[in-house]
Amino acid sequence: MAYKINDDCLSCGACASQCPVEAISEGDGKFVIDADKCADCGSCADQCPAGAIEQA
Repeated sequence: MAYKINDDCLSCGACASQCPVEAISEGDGKFVIDADKCADCGSCADQCPAGAIEQA
């Protein structure tokens, strides 16, 4: 099950730098996770200061 980023995203980019499969990119107003690339490791969720990343 992939992760997703909700509207609490601060667009800080902390999650993107932690993703080992480069599934996170900057979207329109917040970062987004490509579900097809997501390895479901949770590294991004651990780094999010806003708690905006959750399992889809």
